[in-house]
Amino acid sequence: MKLHDLKPARGSRSAVKRVGRGSGSGQGRTAGRGDKGQKSRSGYSRKRGFEGGQMPLHRRLPKRGFTNIFRREWCAVNLSRLAELPAGTEVTPELLRSRGWVPSRALPVKILAVGDLGAALTIKAHRFSKAAITKIEAAGGKVEILELKRRGPGPKALSPRAALRAAKAAGRSGATPAASDAAPAEETKA
Repeated sequence: MKLHDLKPARGSRSAVKRVGRGSGSGQGRTAGRGDKGQKSRSGYSRKRGFEGGQMPLHRRLPKRGFTNIFRREWCAVNLSRLAELPAGTEVTPELLRSRGWVPSRALPVKILAVGDLGAALTIKAHRFSKAAITKIEAAGGKVEILELKRRGPGPKALSPRAALRAAKAAGRSGATPAASDAAPAEETKA
């Protein structure tokens, strides 16, 4: 076979059917669209799920459940995956990302007990299943639980005006203000 002999497989390519080019072609005059009506016009495309004006299925079915806005996603890593690493390796989320075992986006990592661990590893992750901890320690490894980062913005710093209001409110409630906030004592006249 030579380059000039190359051609597509038989039946894999076919010419585009030209419509509206004479009645002898079988697709003349109305070009296979029939007579009149919305579907015969140019630019028509039926919307997804449209059922001719009847209430569509996705609206006939009831709503169900809710979306938990506090849901946390985890990257699950099985012990069978970690068994590929040499003994004494310190396993961190960064190492898992560099090997492509967890996605690059910063999701917390959870270690699951699927498979067996042959070598002693020091594994640092955000969560471990109970069975995973048992298997890791049985293999002579160590488990370190990493702290989860808080999601969302941190506590807001008070503006000077808000701080003054808070100090006044604390004074009214009977709480003693800090020593630096206390007003200087008045001098007694002799």
